[in-house]
Amino acid sequence: MSGIYGLEKFANLEDKIYRTIEQFKRERQARESLEREVLSLRRDVSQLNEEKERLDLQVERLLNERDTIRLKIEAMLDAIAMLDLDAAESLKK
Repeated sequence: MSGIYGLEKFANLEDKIYRTIEQFKRERQARESLEREVLSLRRDVSQLNEEKERLDLQVERLLNERDTIRLKIEAMLDAIAMLDLDAAESLKK
C-alpha cells in the first residue's frame, strides 16, 4: 500500500512540475510580448516627440508671420487714415 501512495505522491509532484513549467512558459511569453509592446511604444513616443518639435517650430513661424502681417496692415491702415485726413483738409480749403 505504501508503494501506491509513493507513486501517487510522485505523480502529484510530476503534475505540479509540469504545471509550473507551463506557467513559466506563459509568463515568459507574456513578458516578451510586453517587451515588444514597450519597444513599440517607445518608438511611437519618439516619433510623436519629433512631430511635436516640428509642429512647435511651425507654430512659432506662423506666429511670427502673423505679427509681421499685423504690422504691415497697421501701417497700411495708418497710411489710409493719413490719406483720409489729407482728403478732408483738402475739401475744407
